Amino acid sequence: MLSRIEETVNYIQRKTTATPLIGIILGSGIGELANEIEPLSVIPYHEIPNFPVSTVKGHQGRLIFGVLNGVKVVAMQGRFHFYEGYSMQEVTFPVRVLKQLGIKYLFVSNASGGVNADFEVGDIMFITDHINLMPNPLIGANLEEFGPRFVDMSEAYDKQLLSVAKKNARHLGIHYKTGVYAGVTGPTYETPAEYKYIKTLGADAVGMSTVPEVIVARHMKLPVFAVSVISDLGVEGKIIEISHQEVMEAVGRVTPKLIALFKHMVAEVVSL
Repeated sequence: MLSRIEETVNYIQRKTTATPLIGIILGSGIGELANEIEPLSVIPYHEIPNFPVSTVKGHQGRLIFGVLNGVKVVAMQGRFHFYEGYSMQEVTFPVRVLKQLGIKYLFVSNASGGVNADFEVGDIMFITDHINLMPNPLIGANLEEFGPRFVDMSEAYDKQLLSVAKKNARHLGIHYKTGVYAGVTGPTYETPAEYKYIKTLGADAVGMSTVPEVIVARHMKLPVFAVSVISDLGVEGKIIEISHQEVMEAVGRVTPKLIALFKHMVAEVVSL
């Protein structure tokens, strides 16, 4: 693993001299944020040694180095999922690489199903905690160079970054919710019984990503901010048949708000 990370980092560093402060993982339908970045270097995933390749519609598969509101960032326009057939180590490999490229903060976004009865489609939820219902990406030999064998997860989502998000959302007039995200393997959407089970566990939303990335980020002591767009509802009486296209459309309607939020947040994070 270490040799593969080094090979990937060395290749990327030969392609760009950019030194990003913030890494951003763009989820389903949120890739439009990449258009706001003034590009310095754009590298397709398929050109990067050891990098997986996105297979899901809405995940373009590019690593974008550039400037967002005056701040140097690197954005993953497309992520990887366990349900695509990748191992958890492959799913989270890019997070290791971004850390080695020098990022100090990680922003993550996703689309999810809301199981909180107070949620509606199009709500923006800042993630305060998660429930992992996937295989843990740290199973196997520990990479001591990155972090400890047993990782503290008492603050998986950074409280300071969350505070910055709340302040900027209020300033921009963006209505938001906060809540717990449950990570499942997919690729099926949940049955009504599964939605009820997930709500009983204490989650407010459920999705097929983010949790593995956050676990690996915390293994490396990388502060994380994560946001979920509620793209469908798993609430009794509101459950309807859903497609991936409808998920992307629901997210697309609130993407301008996320773009504004991220632009303001990155400018403030510089001074933390």
